[in-house]
Amino acid sequence: MENLGIYLSLFFLLLGVVVFSQSFTMGYYSEYGPGPGLLPLWTGGLIIVLSLFYLWFSIKKEIILFSKAIPKGEGLINVITCMGSLILFMIIVPFTGFLIGSTITLLLLFKRGYKWPWAIGLSVTVSLVVFGLFDVLLQVPLPVNEFGW
Repeated sequence: MENLGIYLSLFFLLLGVVVFSQSFTMGYYSEYGPGPGLLPLWTGGLIIVLSLFYLWFSIKKEIILFSKAIPKGEGLINVITCMGSLILFMIIVPFTGFLIGSTITLLLLFKRGYKWPWAIGLSVTVSLVVFGLFDVLLQVPLPVNEFGW
């Protein structure tokens, strides 16, 4: 069976069931109004209903083949580069800190579309702006190395 829609709808059905069932571990109401279980209960229920509709729709009408959905050529290389960069970022950021880790990751992504000088400049600039915004302005702690950056 190569219908991607069936697998996706079953995945989201399972996700909805997990969210819906976990919402019962939290209170639906609190003393001040809606409790922490209200949103997951309704979200999980909506995901279940919509995934059942999509399961019926993908069985009866729309057939999406795996071979048509998987990118080929340059698109596949772009997907592999993005996923590899994300994995590399998660591996190196505890050791290098946010600034160096994000600069390396963005450099790998930007070098596919820009020349090297532009890719280096953009990756450093974006990393500095994001670090300044979150760490300095919003005071969200980001991972740093022994030099503090």
